[in-house]
Amino acid sequence: MTYRAEYIWIDGNTPTAEIRSKTKVLADGEEPGIWGFDGSSTNQATGDNSDVVLQPVFQCPDPVRKGDNILVLCETLLTDLTPHPTNTRAAAREAMEKYGDQQPWFGMEQEYTMLEPDTKWPYGFPPHGFPGPQGPYYCGVGAVKIAGRDLVEEHTSACIEAGLAISGTNAEVMPGQWEFQIGPVDTLTVGDHLWIARYLLYRVGEFHHVEISIEAKPMKGDWNGAGMHTNFSTQAMRQSYEAVELAAKSLGAEGKPAEHLAGYGHGIEDRLTGEHETQRYDQYSYGVSDRGASVRIPWQVAKDGKGYIEDRRPNANADPYVVATLMTNTVCGALA
Repeated sequence: MTYRAEYIWIDGNTPTAEIRSKTKVLADGEEPGIWGFDGSSTNQATGDNSDVVLQPVFQCPDPVRKGDNILVLCETLLTDLTPHPTNTRAAAREAMEKYGDQQPWFGMEQEYTMLEPDTKWPYGFPPHGFPGPQGPYYCGVGAVKIAGRDLVEEHTSACIEAGLAISGTNAEVMPGQWEFQIGPVDTLTVGDHLWIARYLLYRVGEFHHVEISIEAKPMKGDWNGAGMHTNFSTQAMRQSYEAVELAAKSLGAEGKPAEHLAGYGHGIEDRLTGEHETQRYDQYSYGVSDRGASVRIPWQVAKDGKGYIEDRRPNANADPYVVATLMTNTVCGALA
């Protein structure tokens, strides 16, 4: 008897890395081990030195194939078994090793847009036209307001069956735009689970003949962009409002806004305009219950005197490992 292991990794595409995968058929009882791929076809190597190593680091049940089949998330390595330059998980692992005693927790809100694959027009938009203004679509109900819920439900079930830390879903402000949340989990786990959740979203999209876009501003004009709002806390923040405020201030310290925005995804200037529930990319602010700030402190956190912050700047197309590494190093470094 045999089973299938779907090896999954992050490629070297720029400005936005993408998911790649391939299947290995294994005998029952055989563990998925180191494998490899042609890096010259994924922007991770040249043709004269093309081998890139796949090192399994996380596995879970495969909810698409079901049975004994599994998904295997891998880090990419050079042939000397050191991290490949495109391996962003390695830095997240180092951050977790350095600051794990502070118990960093993340909850990431992955927004995405469903597109007609032929026209690239969002679901819920009339063909070559526009729906009514934003307002009724966010968390809406009903065929006039909502498109693609069947795909969302199927994706949610797949994440649950895979054992991922999916904690919710909702329709977003623009028609055809949805969101799922991963967390609360630590610096390394949030990236593992979110990348697998993205993989499953694309796979479910294949069945429905729907293109999934994580572009930061899929529709120009008076439409919301797509973000990956990142909620973060440490043990100290979960016990003290002073630590919450210090965390928010640390993200605005000299040089930090530019450092973070450089790792927060492609198209920052298109999305962070100061409109559509964003602060401008060239300004930093934080405030209680302020969705127009760079960092929001939820009202319940201010009321309770403890909790977490929400960094509203990361784009939907940001690498969760990079975002988690930046926030862990900056905030935990300030709180150390």
